[in-house]
Amino acid sequence: MSRLPLPQLTFDNEFFWKSGADGVLRIQECGDCKALIHPPQPVCRYCHSHNMGPREVSGRAVLSAFTVNHRFSIPGLQAPYVVAQVAIEEDPRVRLTTNIIDCDPDELELGRVVEVVFEENDDVWLPLFRPTAETETAPLPEDEIAPQDFGKFVRPMLTTEKFEDAAAITGIGASRMGRRLMVSPLSLTVEACEAAIADAGLTLADIDGLSTYPAMDAMGMGEGGVTALEGALGIRPTWINGGMDTFGPGGSVIAAVMAVATGMARHVLCFRTLWEATFNQLMKEGRVSPPGGTRVNSWQAPFGATSAAHTLALNAQRHFHRYGTTKETLGWIALNQRANAALNPTAIYRDPMTMDDYLNARPITTPFGLYDCDVPCDGAVAVVVSAVDAAVDLPKPPVYFEAVGTQIIERTDWDQTTLTHEPQVLGQAAHLWTRTSLRPADVDVAELYDGFTFNCLSWLEALGFCGIGEAKDFLDGGKAIARDGVIPLNTHGGQLSHGRTHGMGLIHEAVSQLRGEAGERQVDGARVAVVSSGGLTPSGALLLRTAT
Repeated sequence: MSRLPLPQLTFDNEFFWKSGADGVLRIQECGDCKALIHPPQPVCRYCHSHNMGPREVSGRAVLSAFTVNHRFSIPGLQAPYVVAQVAIEEDPRVRLTTNIIDCDPDELELGRVVEVVFEENDDVWLPLFRPTAETETAPLPEDEIAPQDFGKFVRPMLTTEKFEDAAAITGIGASRMGRRLMVSPLSLTVEACEAAIADAGLTLADIDGLSTYPAMDAMGMGEGGVTALEGALGIRPTWINGGMDTFGPGGSVIAAVMAVATGMARHVLCFRTLWEATFNQLMKEGRVSPPGGTRVNSWQAPFGATSAAHTLALNAQRHFHRYGTTKETLGWIALNQRANAALNPTAIYRDPMTMDDYLNARPITTPFGLYDCDVPCDGAVAVVVSAVDAAVDLPKPPVYFEAVGTQIIERTDWDQTTLTHEPQVLGQAAHLWTRTSLRPADVDVAELYDGFTFNCLSWLEALGFCGIGEAKDFLDGGKAIARDGVIPLNTHGGQLSHGRTHGMGLIHEAVSQLRGEAGERQVDGARVAVVSSGGLTPSGALLLRTAT
């Protein structure tokens, strides 16, 4: 059986997917500077020449990362299988996502030299790789920018005034949350939005802006965005925002601050809804169908790299290799989130968890097991962002925006970017600290994106709570990230135990902590909170504070 999905052939990529017909691998080359460019582009990213064309290469590469997938399968490729990244011999800046075949995964090691083997599927030839017979090794590719050097590439502030000073969070709200609520996602959105507006002491008539992420209704990822909510509530906004190309899931809040700062709106309602648990149940029952078909515009999916787990697992393996990080290091993050969730009545997973429970959980894709992954759920979170002059007259103490971090410094292609940390984390974190005089030691609580444990580790190092490569020692024993530790982390249980709310739940918790409304999990004297939003895709970071 041919594997599915197969790549969608386009004018730009057809030469690549068909090059195996004569057994020769071809990569796009710049005819002027001779750099190899992948994925194919109409312009060279290095010298900006438009003199582009395919080049025959040797088909030899260096194994720069791999993960053994146990959880996912695609037609024609049943688990377990190896998802890998290989660096092309002629230009190691080019890395292909692929499968490693004809070998025992237990005998694989980074640095092995591999060679291309083409697998014909319909009208495409997938470039797979196998170790060379000579058991050769070669140096691993280098980062284009070393992880500790991202700060050198941050652009300085253009003005002395910060747009962040114009706005504050005045209301937060959440819907009920559960594994399979079997209700419409829009009903959850409305529930959270009504709660946030009431919490701010406002009415629907006060709302003049709507902001969301990702403004889509597919695979349980949302209710349909601004259009759906406006249709339900009858709001007439002067400003709206939605889409995935923003500063991560919490980018809706950062955009709302900009809208308020420019005078486009006075009270912006930001919202995020997921109903993945119900959607997955409806798929099992045959009541809904996933979108798409047998062809995809993806450089990863044809090789069974169908989840963000695969991409992050590759980066995690390289972090392990370079810095001596272990699976137990990730385990301390999972255990911390579970301990905090035990004190949160809205958390989905509240049962105690031990390190043995974590280590013995079923594997997903190495080094990740079940408890390295967040919890698909149904729920919505909403936040009201208001002008500061309006905020002081509202019933709850406003939470102010001290700084945001948004700059993209590395490539956004998942398999061409940073080797050892989650992509789109190091740059945004470095940018954040250039917009404030506060420093990591001033932060009282950290609500850091944890779709997977490795997200959290990357943000901890990027934001400077420990040095680059020092997470193993910093996290050992879990004391540094406990509620009474150096930096209390994900105090509501995070997405690993509270539930997957794509970052908006982290903002909700940060506001709860800064208001002193977190109940049993309250961190004493919390005045400054950092929240990270996303990663892999363009992300954002927010530094929030109280009035004093």
